[in-house]
Amino acid sequence: MIGIRFRFPAGRYHATPWNRQVNEGEVEWPPFPWRIVRSLISIYYLKMKKEIDEVLVRSLIDKLSRTPEYRLPKASVGHTRHYMPQYNIGNTSLIFDTFASVSKDEHLAVVWKDVELTEDERKLLAEMLERMNYLGRAESWVEAEISDINPEPNCVPLSEYNGNDDVELIDVLVPLSEDEFQGWKTDFLKSGDKNRRKHLKDIRSMWDALCIDTSRLKKIGWSQPPGSRWIQYVRPSNCFDITPALKYSKAEKKRPTIARYALASQVPPRLTEAVSIADRIHKSLVSRAEVPVFTGCDENKRPLKGHEHAFILSESNLGLGKGRRGEITHVSIYAPMGFGRKERKALDGLTSLWGKGGHDIQLVLIGMGEPEDFGGIRDEKSGKSPILALSQVWESRTPFIPTLHPKFSRSGEPKMIETSVKIEGMPQGAVQVGSPEYDLLRILGEMGFPEPEEIGRTDGTDLAGRKTRWLEFKRSRYGGNGKKSTEIGYGFRIVFPQPVRGPIAVGYGAHFGLGLFVPSK
Repeated sequence: MIGIRFRFPAGRYHATPWNRQVNEGEVEWPPFPWRIVRSLISIYYLKMKKEIDEVLVRSLIDKLSRTPEYRLPKASVGHTRHYMPQYNIGNTSLIFDTFASVSKDEHLAVVWKDVELTEDERKLLAEMLERMNYLGRAESWVEAEISDINPEPNCVPLSEYNGNDDVELIDVLVPLSEDEFQGWKTDFLKSGDKNRRKHLKDIRSMWDALCIDTSRLKKIGWSQPPGSRWIQYVRPSNCFDITPALKYSKAEKKRPTIARYALASQVPPRLTEAVSIADRIHKSLVSRAEVPVFTGCDENKRPLKGHEHAFILSESNLGLGKGRRGEITHVSIYAPMGFGRKERKALDGLTSLWGKGGHDIQLVLIGMGEPEDFGGIRDEKSGKSPILALSQVWESRTPFIPTLHPKFSRSGEPKMIETSVKIEGMPQGAVQVGSPEYDLLRILGEMGFPEPEEIGRTDGTDLAGRKTRWLEFKRSRYGGNGKKSTEIGYGFRIVFPQPVRGPIAVGYGAHFGLGLFVPSK
């Protein structure tokens, strides 16, 4: 495996796909392998020809002439318009300069998972990347480096895709290998266009094909570069979506992030019904205030990014004479983006829910504040919340539902990557890509938690003095578009390097109480 990480210091990537005209407003995203290898060849001729043997460069380029995988960062599309003077005519022509806008701190990863470089080839590639100043047009400043990290890809060849995400198809221009080129050339010389056959005879190798100037190819009449092929890839359909930042007035800068309720009913629901209770609370709040913190969507109905909206977390805590039958005793609504005036008014009005058999559920707002205002491990009798406490070791309280599928190599072996986390049931220093453990680590990292030291599985949680297994929990919502890979629930015990503050809720349905953790007793 060999990978390259690109960072765009100017926050822009300018490039037009081969089969598009600049004024069509299309941006080449991701950067095509054809463009990447031609950029490396250009660096060789301009900056390294006198010091590096061409044989070594050709060997490197041939190995990179394969179909890679990509990890695309969040991006949006922008453009500028300007008038370019036309040579020898005396007037100007309107040009659209379309680009992908990318965070200056984000990286785009390209990984050739089946490519192994020699030590000399790896050293050469590192030197080339160090001398790469731009990718695409000259205003696309870039910093590039070799990477041995194999991130979870989100843009792969269609033939290798087996997920169920919301994706779209794109055509990606990929160079042929030397052997593939020779076979293609032989076939083309037998049946191709006469004019192009004449020029193709001078292209003796794939290296020659990669070195031909684009303007010359178009002048000859090539609609596609000789030695290239179009491969269908899938990429996230929302890869260019913009998530607007929510703005608050100065008076609302300090907004509470926790609203905590006590729950009462003649027939209180058990914790196994947490998803159902959260669904009812969610509908009640949205009916009172259709705002992003409750809907999870922006004003254009697009899902918010970053898990900043409300988590509705049910608790079954022993204390105050409750929780002895595994019933829900409290509900904590946690929103990192905070509750403004509209949200607080809706939360104040949340006083009851319908219950099964006519036994309605009463909700009493205890207060609003921050997690540290309500968190406590040994203070349940005073109404403190374990899920908001500070702890180094955490255990599943409700089942974790994965969002990824385990990955396997073409030989059927589990696809493994390195990790410093000690994972029960996995080889030392490794984790299977797409496994529940991998998914858990990925989401914890996205939510800002430190990388755990250890992870082990648990098969249930203690409710009413007995172990309640994950299959006894309701594990799906009636509606919603949440992404999950299975109906199976998993439990884990997580050891962090230092105490962390809850709540910790991850995976499918986390905003409705699934994947919830409590401090280990």
